[in-house]
Amino acid sequence: MPRLVGVALPVPLFRTFSYEVPEALAGRAVPGARVVVPLRGGREVGIVTAVGAALPEGVTAKGILEAPDAEPALSPALLQLGDWMSAHYAAPPGLVLRSMLPAALTGAARPQPAGRERTLVTIARELPSLTARDAVFKRAPSQRAAYEALEGIGGAALVSHLMERHGVTRATISALAKRGLVRTDQEAVMRDPFAGRAAPATDHVPTGAQAAALDVLTRAAPGDVSLLHGITGSGKTLVYVELLRHVVETRGRTAIVLVPEIALTPQTVDRFRTAFGDRIAVLHSALSDGERLDAWRALRSGERRIAVGARSAIFAPLRDVGAVIVDEEHEASYKQGETPRYHARDVAIARARLEGAVCVLGSATPSLESWHAVEGGRMHRLSLPARAGAGVLPAVEVVDLTRRRARPDDRVAQVLSEPLQAAIAETLDRGEQAILLLNRRGFASFVQCPACGYVATCPNCSISLTAHKGPERLVCHYCQHQEPPRADCPRCGGAVLGQRGLGTQQVERLVGERFPAARLARMDVDTTSGKWAHVHILDRVGRGDVDILLGTQMIAKGLDFPNVTLVGVVDADVGINLPDFRASERCFQLLSQVAGRAGRGAKGGRVLIQTRVPGHHAVRCAMTHDYEAFVAEELPGRENPPYAPVVQLANVIVSGTVELEVRAAADAAAGWLRRLFAARDVGGVAIVGPAPSPVERVKSRWRWHLLLKADDGRTLSRVGRYFVERFVPPAGRELRLVWDRDPVSLL
Repeated sequence: MPRLVGVALPVPLFRTFSYEVPEALAGRAVPGARVVVPLRGGREVGIVTAVGAALPEGVTAKGILEAPDAEPALSPALLQLGDWMSAHYAAPPGLVLRSMLPAALTGAARPQPAGRERTLVTIARELPSLTARDAVFKRAPSQRAAYEALEGIGGAALVSHLMERHGVTRATISALAKRGLVRTDQEAVMRDPFAGRAAPATDHVPTGAQAAALDVLTRAAPGDVSLLHGITGSGKTLVYVELLRHVVETRGRTAIVLVPEIALTPQTVDRFRTAFGDRIAVLHSALSDGERLDAWRALRSGERRIAVGARSAIFAPLRDVGAVIVDEEHEASYKQGETPRYHARDVAIARARLEGAVCVLGSATPSLESWHAVEGGRMHRLSLPARAGAGVLPAVEVVDLTRRRARPDDRVAQVLSEPLQAAIAETLDRGEQAILLLNRRGFASFVQCPACGYVATCPNCSISLTAHKGPERLVCHYCQHQEPPRADCPRCGGAVLGQRGLGTQQVERLVGERFPAARLARMDVDTTSGKWAHVHILDRVGRGDVDILLGTQMIAKGLDFPNVTLVGVVDADVGINLPDFRASERCFQLLSQVAGRAGRGAKGGRVLIQTRVPGHHAVRCAMTHDYEAFVAEELPGRENPPYAPVVQLANVIVSGTVELEVRAAADAAAGWLRRLFAARDVGGVAIVGPAPSPVERVKSRWRWHLLLKADDGRTLSRVGRYFVERFVPPAGRELRLVWDRDPVSLL
């Protein structure tokens, strides 16, 4: 009996299984194929990873119950990528391979049909003479009417069409089919949520800088990685499109394009659909399981040649990939928040290497990791230093809030300075549009008793509750706990709890009070929770139905509206002083990206940044659009003490429901690692901590962490695998341990 080696997808352990293959399934149970196996008393899906491996001593092979696919679900390159991810991120291979498949394929149920099925009705027997019809339909006038309606529209139609347009019932169609007069067939239709969107026309011609970048990319060696550093509005998307033309149309290969946010996807998809039509499939988490499965199957079959999507689109089942593009490569949303905690940018580089494809990372504000790789010779740098179409970057002005005092009773002036109010009024008078950024949702940041200082906090998390309107409630943005606002202070009995800080809801109300005739739209998590809600908002902006777009960081990147001539940053200081080594980098990137939304048309643009720290290098460099000046000031701060990109990082997080047990487990983990390093003479790895996490409690779980800093990434990978497999925490209630390689945040 032939034997295969594979992994069961749900099992979160570093464990492989050996499978016995029945003769009837031997042809389909090959590397990359899904198989259904008996596991834990039930039926589970596994993925075959190797053929003909000998059984380890004492191991009994499991029998394969079923091979649901006619061909492997994962290509050899994706299996290799899974091996790399498992080693790099110290993640069990079953969980890694499961992340590569649509949710509809990771259960033990039979595979779903391709697409949404619809019923097609076709005339099966011709009745050319009236005499024949009179005889056949003598006592069935409704059948005759249905038959003749079908005949009148060409002899074939969908059941839904006959029912909606001609009043035909399903019973009538069934009766005709039983008599052999019509034939019904099930037809699969691919569920494409973007099919109804109009593709915008474009006639852009590459600039000299774009043409030079394209020349380098089209001649790049297999596996080469390039950083396309282009200022906002410089036409990075055009470079992507022309590269894809070369890869897909000239070379006949396939391609993957990653975008960081769902909010960016519609406009990006529209641009690619203009160039490539139905050769594009979209993969992202806003799709239903069925839509995602249809797109996945269209890519695997070769019907669609280009995958566009968010983080998980890097696992698109394309064969012969020739290009992997990561737009806005600096974005933190490329990092997966649960096991396997991969970073899609780094996985993209690894997949391009395995596929022999060119990899392009694009950004106006590259991550310091990518910039460091360029300086170290591991990436090529391509530059787009000017805006396309002779456009210029908008002028940026800083409004120093420490020098401006508004009357206590003028709440609008306390939030929107006089220069920002005047700029908005002038923009509206000219019939142009404005964007206002505040990276904090809700109405107020917290509520506080003015008498004793009490702040309403979440009972489950170490975080204050945010005030929301419509209806009025206090909400935790970590665990979503909600409670009604209190009229009095629970500590001192004071009669009033004052609202402190700003949120997008409050700014929306104040802007509406100051500019009552303006048409406002707010874009944050609260207004975009519905499917495609973000698309509807952005479409309204594009049509000119919105005068002022207010939102959080989701409006700061990827949007291209020529009539937006003003960008106002309501409070640039949000997040700039967080206890995280990337805080300044994130602030600079956000300010630079949102500033780039202004002046993308012939009318030019203007940016006003309100801040209390105008001398901070993140603000100063964003004001001058000077990325290299920011890097020159930021990188030395990462050298002593060392942080990424100077060293490789892994954050070990221990959590549980009892604080003392969590602390004891964190101490035990740190001690175990120090003893391991001493016993095995592991050098070049330092341990910082353990210590409480900056947010000590989330969802009723206490959190401690320790940080590992390594000079060599391969050493850190080996340490991670050994630690995750072998460290046994002390006894405790619901203790969990997370190994987060290459963390984007330490909060």
